[in-house]
Parts: sequence; structure tokens; C-alpha cells
Amino acid sequence: MVQLTCLSRLLLRRKFLSRSVVSYQNINAAQYAIKIQTTFKFSDLGVQFASPDQLQPKPDVNALQFGKHFTDHMLKIYYHESLGGWQKPQITPMENIALHPGAKVLHYAVELFEGMKAYRGTDGKIRIFRPDLNMDRMNRSAIRLGLPTFNGTELIKCMCRLVSIDREWVPHSEASSLYIRPTLIGIDPSLGVAACDSAMLYVILCPVGSYFDTKSKAISLLADPQYTRAWPGGCGDKKLGSNYGPTIAVQQEASQQGLQQVLWLYGEDHLLTEVGTMNIFMFYINDRGEQELVTPPLDGLILPGITRQSILEISKEWNDFKICERHITMKEVIELTSENRVLEMFGAGTACVVSPVGSISYLGQTLQIPTTEWSTEPLYGRVLRTLTDIQYGRVPHPWAVPIDDYA
Repeated sequence: MVQLTCLSRLLLRRKFLSRSVVSYQNINAAQYAIKIQTTFKFSDLGVQFASPDQLQPKPDVNALQFGKHFTDHMLKIYYHESLGGWQKPQITPMENIALHPGAKVLHYAVELFEGMKAYRGTDGKIRIFRPDLNMDRMNRSAIRLGLPTFNGTELIKCMCRLVSIDREWVPHSEASSLYIRPTLIGIDPSLGVAACDSAMLYVILCPVGSYFDTKSKAISLLADPQYTRAWPGGCGDKKLGSNYGPTIAVQQEASQQGLQQVLWLYGEDHLLTEVGTMNIFMFYINDRGEQELVTPPLDGLILPGITRQSILEISKEWNDFKICERHITMKEVIELTSENRVLEMFGAGTACVVSPVGSISYLGQTLQIPTTEWSTEPLYGRVLRTLTDIQYGRVPHPWAVPIDDYA
């Protein structure tokens, strides 16, 4: 067997990368540098509390469905270039949004969003997890769509105030949390395909439980190379609604086959990119007989996940196994599984945190992944415990900041 190190695998793909991914990565770094020209300020925040008749009953924490229940208040911030840019932020009762039929968001998908969570800790404090990374990613998405950027710290403060007002919606449970959805849309009443002169940033909240409705621990995946989620030079590394809408039909196809998620592939080599809306990790025995954790690189095809980054940073601190960011092909996965060298595969993201993979359906064959079976102490479980210990305040850590600290 040819012995291939992480570096040599990357060198073998130099030709492919040089004509697509690497060149895009260089352009991306220069083209999407964040420049904040104007911003709203937390000090200008106005609050209108919901009246008693506007308050909604809180759902049973044991029956929570992801994204089905919303809290009593929302944050709204308008941007109008003709009025000097960002207007004063306002917290209002939850309400419908009125848009002109010609609003750009309705015609050209000029829309982006973020996914964050607030956790009620064992000490009663409510914490948010690494919000600065969400703000950086949100601004980069805004630049890609020609939407206005803003000061991330000011939005974090506004969101913490919103969560504080609706704090009783944060579940008293370490199996649940409060999902935070900041959204930025173009609202120009114009059919011209151009940068927006008017925009609306709003934040809504919803208590959530488990993301996947499954009786088994491990999820099953459909890997069909005829479908592509993102491509070099596109916007797969930005959190835009237009990345997600086209995936729904493929997800339905997976469900019809009795599978739970889609493993997105790219290119002639069938590169693994993402799993559903998550980043993908593989834990395996490399050619030197070492345990190694590998995940696809940030090459423009995948979203730079906050959970992904946290897992890599935690793993480097542990220093218990090799870590590599490189491309993974389905051919490699097949070879490794046939040699019983794949130990685990799991997805990682804000909504699910960590989800183990049990099987992959690919071109008429089913690959069984022993993620939940090979060890009584699998890596995905260790990662999950470590992250949730931080998020719920069981372990003090600078990544999880009490919302009151932003007041």
C-alpha cells in the first residue's frame, strides 16, 4: 500500500486546487475584507414591551420542535442610505414584517442570517457562545450580497438585551436552549439587480430541543454526486438563504429513501463538503497507524462553522491525536471503511452541536460507519461533552459569556 501522509495527499491534489479552490481563496481574502463605515449603537436602543394580551404561552420543554415556537419580542434595525445609514435599534413585540412587493429580498434572495444560541447554565446564568465569530461571518456575508456592514459588538449588546427581556423563554433544561436568529435583508422597492440602499436587520428567538427527530443516535446520509451544494467562486462559505432553499428537494429525496440527511459532494473526485447544514469530520487510522481527525479545509466550498473551529481548537489543546484540514474523497472513505480504519464520522454545527453518522448511502452501496459502536468513549461524545460543559457553564471558559456581561 502506498503510504500517504496528510501533506502528500494535499500535494497530489495540487493540480485540481490550483485551477479552482486555492485561487478563489486568495481572491476571497482580499475582496471581502470587512470595512465598517457606519453602525447603529446599543446606547440608542429603544424598547417597547409586549402588552399582557400579546404574550404567548410557553411550550413544554419536553415537546420542543426546532424553530416552531417564537418568543414575545424581536429586535429591528433599519438601514436607509438616504437617511444617513443605520437607524436606531428597536426592541418591539413580535410582529409580522411589512414589505413592498418589489423588495429585493423577494426577487433576488438578498438575504443572510446567522444561527446562535443562549444557554441557561447550572448556576442560573444565561450565556451565549462565541458571538464575535458569528458577527464576523455575518458581516462577510453582508459584503457578498452588497448589504451594509455594522459593528458586531453593538449587535451583540442589542441581542443580549433582547434575550434578557425574554429570559424566561430560555429553557430550564440542559437538553434545550434558546436559538437566536439574526437576519439581514434587502428591502429596496426596486427590481434593479444592484446593491441595496435600504435594508432591515432583525433578530428573533425560539426555544429549541434536539435538531434531529430520530430514535437512533447516529444519522444516515445520502451521498449523491449528481447534486452539488456549492462550487469554487460561489458563496458556499457565506450563510445565505439562497444556499439552503435549493437543498430542500434533495433532503426530501433522502427522507423518501429512509435517510436523514444529505452528504454534499463536489467535483470529479466526489469531495466531501458538508453534511446537511453541518461541517463534516472523520476520525480514522491513518497510513502510519495513528488516530487522526480530518475535516475539509476552508476553501470557499464550505461554511466556516463556529462549532467546527471550536472542535479544531479543543482537539489541538488535547494533543491526543493528529489533526488535519484537507480534502476527503468518497473513494478514500470507501477504502478506509473496507480496511476497518474509519472509526467515526460526525457532523458539527450550532443547531445540532455534534451528530454522529451511522451510515452513508452512495451509488447503490451502503457504508456502515461504527461511530457509536467502536468504543465506549467515542471522540464525538468527548467533543459534545466538552462543548456543552462550556456552553452550560459547567466549566468556566471565555467562549461562553453571560449576557449580563454585555449590559
